[in-house]
Amino acid sequence: MTKAMAHATIRDVARAADVSVASVSRVLNRHDNVRPALRQKVEAAARQLGYVPHAGARSLSLSRSNAIGIVLPDLHGEFFSELLRGMDREASARGLQLLLSNMHDDPARGIEALHTMRGRVDGLVVMAPHIDPDRLFTHLPPGIPAVLVNCAPHHQPRPELRIDNAAGAAAMVEHLVSSGRRHILHLGGPEGNIDADERVEGYCAAMQAAGRTPWVERGTFLEESGVATAERVLADGRPVDAVFCGNDMMAIGVLMTLRRAGIAVPDAVAVAGFDDVPLARLISPSLTTLRIDIAGIGERAVARLVDLVGGADDRAIEHLAPVLIVRETTVSQQNPENRACRGKSS
Repeated sequence: MTKAMAHATIRDVARAADVSVASVSRVLNRHDNVRPALRQKVEAAARQLGYVPHAGARSLSLSRSNAIGIVLPDLHGEFFSELLRGMDREASARGLQLLLSNMHDDPARGIEALHTMRGRVDGLVVMAPHIDPDRLFTHLPPGIPAVLVNCAPHHQPRPELRIDNAAGAAAMVEHLVSSGRRHILHLGGPEGNIDADERVEGYCAAMQAAGRTPWVERGTFLEESGVATAERVLADGRPVDAVFCGNDMMAIGVLMTLRRAGIAVPDAVAVAGFDDVPLARLISPSLTTLRIDIAGIGERAVARLVDLVGGADDRAIEHLAPVLIVRETTVSQQNPENRACRGKSS
C-alpha cells in the first residue's frame, strides 16, 4: 500500500499511479478529456501520498497569476484608502493578490502602468477619470479582462461602475436651497476630470432650475485647495452663504478656514462635500456630504472582475446613486436626514 509522504510531488503521484506526469496534470487540473478509470487511479494515489498541489505551479498550468492589477489616479488620501480597503477585502476573501499602480494624475504614467501589468495579472480594475477613453482602450493589454471605474464617457460595451455625479450634485443644491441658502458657491475639482466635470454640470443645472446664479471655482480635490479658495473668497468680500465642494477634503479645508476666521458654520455659511470619507463624520461640526460607499465600489469592482476572469460575459455599466447625508455643517439643529438621490442602473 502506498504510504503518505512529506512534500510529495506530482512525479511521486505519477509513479504511484503508474502513469505519466502529463496524465496526473490533466486529472488535477480537471481537464475533460480524462477517462474515469484514470481519474480515480490518480486521485487515489494523490490521497494516499497526501499530495498538495503547489499553488504557483497550478497557477502556471492554468495560465493564471492569481493577481489582480489595480490602476488608480492616486493612492493618497481617505478616498483611495477606502477604495483600496474594499478591493483588498474582496480580493483576500477570494485568495487573490493586488498589484497596485499609481498614475499621479498623469495620463502618460497611466499608460505606462497598463503596459507594466501585461503578463503579470489575470485582470485589471482601472480608474482613469482624466484619460481620453480612445487612448485608454488603445493601451489596455489585449486579452486581459478589465473593469472600469468612473472613466471618461465612451461608447464601447465594457463593464464599468459609474457614480451618478450629476444627480448627487443636484440633490445637494436642492438641500441647500431648501435651507434658505441663496449664494451657493461650488468648489469643483480639476477640469478634465470626469467626476469633477459631472458634479459641476449637476450643480449648474440645479442652480438654474432653482432660479439661482451658478458660481463655480475650480480646485484640486486636496484640502489645501479648499483652504486657498476660502481665503480668496473671504478676501474678495463677495456674498456667500453656502460652499458645496466637489469632494470632502476640499470641504474640510473650507470648514477649517471659516472656523479660523470666526465665521459660524452653518449659521453664517453652510459647508458640504461629496464622497463621505470616514473623516466627514468625525470632524466637528460633522460634514454634510454625499455618500457613495467607497469601499463598496472597490469590492464590487473586484467581484465583477473575478467573474470576467472566470469567463462571464459582462458588459454592463452599473450606475451608483449617491445618498445625501445631512449633518451639522448645513443644519443648525442636530437632526440629520439621509436621502437617496435618483440614480440609474443598467
